[in-house]
Amino acid sequence: MAAVRGQLSEDADGMDGTEGNAAADAAPLPFRTAVDALRAARLRPEIEIEPTRAPKRLAPHAYALEAAVVDGDEDLADGRLVLLHDPAGHDAWQGTFRLVTLVRAELEPEMAADPLLPEVCWSWLTGALEGRGLSYGEPSGTVTRAGSHYFGGLSNRAPASQIEIRASWTPREGLGGVPDTAAHLAAWCDLLCQVAGLPPAGPTDASVVSLPQRRGPQPS
Repeated sequence: MAAVRGQLSEDADGMDGTEGNAAADAAPLPFRTAVDALRAARLRPEIEIEPTRAPKRLAPHAYALEAAVVDGDEDLADGRLVLLHDPAGHDAWQGTFRLVTLVRAELEPEMAADPLLPEVCWSWLTGALEGRGLSYGEPSGTVTRAGSHYFGGLSNRAPASQIEIRASWTPREGLGGVPDTAAHLAAWCDLLCQVAGLPPAGPTDASVVSLPQRRGPQPS
């Protein structure tokens, strides 16, 4: 998953911490239970996922995962999901847990020019959560479009466009004050696959459309 590490090396919003996920093993029981559910989750075969360094500035306890949607040797989309926990609660979260994410994917320039693209991508996040029947609160985030044009020694490369979703939300806590983190992870992977342009794993609304991606070999 070198592509994921490379693309996410310049994290923002405090997602560049160095606290190891091993610290989760010494955390309060609700957080350990939530992390165990993340570790045990079973996901689509196109998803490659592994733990990564968790931030240390956002909350007393944190656990992070990075993932990529892989087609052969090509990463179609990648991202990071961070679980935060503050046993004392957090006014901005309206809870003791918070999920923070960054998702990135390349897409065709004409798709990037669609004025409705940001709204559509944000609706994919909320739709993924609601599609799993999840209760959540205080959602916030940004959807960013970026384009690259190449010149000089790189002029043989085709223009590239990228979509980036940064978001956070508060998962509602269930029995023992623990949210259903496995279901939230599955919803996040639904979003990742949709941004990557993959068809849904199960039945879905026929009006839901995935982004066409740049899947062909790219000049180097």
